[in-house]
Amino acid sequence: MEKLEKIRKAYTEFVLEKGTPPPTVYQFAKKLKLTEAEFYEEYTSFEAIEADVWLAFFTQARQTVEEDAVYQTYSVREKLLAFYFTWFEVLKSQRSFAVYSYGRLRETARPQNPVLRARAANRPAASPILKPFREAFYDFARDLLAEGRESKEVEPRPFLGDRYVDGLWTQTLFLLDFWINDVSKGFERTDTAIEKSVNTAFDLIGRTPLDSLFDLAKFIYQNK
Repeated sequence: MEKLEKIRKAYTEFVLEKGTPPPTVYQFAKKLKLTEAEFYEEYTSFEAIEADVWLAFFTQARQTVEEDAVYQTYSVREKLLAFYFTWFEVLKSQRSFAVYSYGRLRETARPQNPVLRARAANRPAASPILKPFREAFYDFARDLLAEGRESKEVEPRPFLGDRYVDGLWTQTLFLLDFWINDVSKGFERTDTAIEKSVNTAFDLIGRTPLDSLFDLAKFIYQNK
């Protein structure tokens, strides 16, 4: 087992058994028969390990779907659905860690001020732990949206078009939060939430009767 994987596995096991990160890097590294220097060759902090785990969840899901020949024949809507279903299958295999880490993200995102705390509820998105995952997801979403514009599944609207990717990230966090709190058998409610949220998203970013009306008004104005 390579050093990086060894550290990540040991950290995951520690937090699940103790419910808290190790007290110091020195003690953690010593338990693994590593020096601090060897630890820092791979990670700069315990938070960096968690960030790497969240990124690994995403990377595994994306690679899995993109290596499937059938996936390449899907519409953009179907590709996003396939990604989400695969991602949650990956998360299920390490649900205990996902619940632990996400719970800590919500706690650290909660300010002391009651008013600010209410505004920050369920908003772990700004955490550095999710940053690598967020950046990787944005690249993935931009690729899907570009493909969708070519296939006419995504309408390139002025001003709003550049914000579609933000909406998909917000949707991802919503689904993650929903799954974390889902107590239905086999997480059936999460499956329904995925389908409904993706279909709604593409209904909104796709072409609608309002776009046709706008095009007609623009044509009439230009041909007065």
